[in-house]
Amino acid sequence: MHEFGIILILIIVGALAFDYINGFHDTANAVATVVSTRVLSPTQAIVMAAVLNFAGAMVATNVAKTIAKGIIETHYASETVVLAAIVGAIVWNIITWAGGIPSSSSHALIGGLCGAGIAYGGVAAVQWNGVMSKVLIPLIASPVAGFLVGLTTMLIISSLFHSAHPRKAGHAFRYLQRASAALMAFSHGQNDAQKSMGVITLALFTHGILKKPEIPMWVILTCATTMALGTAAGGWRIIKTMGHRIMHMEPVNGFAAETSGAAIIMIASKMGMPVSTTHVLAGSIFGVGASKGRHAVRWNVAKTMVTAWFLTIPAAGTVSAITFLIFHGLGL
Repeated sequence: MHEFGIILILIIVGALAFDYINGFHDTANAVATVVSTRVLSPTQAIVMAAVLNFAGAMVATNVAKTIAKGIIETHYASETVVLAAIVGAIVWNIITWAGGIPSSSSHALIGGLCGAGIAYGGVAAVQWNGVMSKVLIPLIASPVAGFLVGLTTMLIISSLFHSAHPRKAGHAFRYLQRASAALMAFSHGQNDAQKSMGVITLALFTHGILKKPEIPMWVILTCATTMALGTAAGGWRIIKTMGHRIMHMEPVNGFAAETSGAAIIMIASKMGMPVSTTHVLAGSIFGVGASKGRHAVRWNVAKTMVTAWFLTIPAAGTVSAITFLIFHGLGL
């Protein structure tokens, strides 16, 4: 019978720490718009997001399976590689959170796995077909889809409600935005909480505790709970960027952005794609803003965010590679 070694314990603790940080780092994805439009108070929004993040994390494991067996070749996925990957992802998350930059926790973790894997086994350690189809293509396609769906949704709403009484329409969309924010929170849990599930499962499989890289129920429950606790801690720096700095937000805009983003994320989760909820929702917000005209959006904010998005995978990968080499030098 296999026992839990010290490195495996560190991996589980580190993965849960990443899950917790992911919760407060990406809380803005679910609550920024509903807070900025004053439909819900910050406390109400975060409590709702925490509960629905937990619920979303419990319903599927497709993304977790991609992380566990679709990024790194399993014979290169040593415990040290996985631990180094977690360190790289956490470091990048903290850096971007401190700067209030809505980067992707998902891509930080994937970049960490690739960087540590390459440091250990060279480029052969990475499943490039899986990374290309499940990560790199969605990296570009998901925010573009968010932009287009957000733009289209807002144009349809404007067309349907152009003659409605502004006060009555505004009142209706305040209620509708509660539902769209809830859907966004659920979809966030459905995609993001599964990354840590996949990492822990990969480590358990590598250690020999699991015969197959299938997600145990205790891992699902633990990661879902940790994500919910992290969400409850809030992420106010990024909430400010997502809710206020991109565009002036009204309840109808928040409803359109959240509904568009949640739909794309849920489709990606069904397909096992670990997309960035940050990228998708930001793209949707930009699309909604663009429907009001070019000057309705602060495009300089978009430039900063896109730069961070493209830096995330190589930056987290570099930190993870260096971390692996340090661990290796120490004899781990």
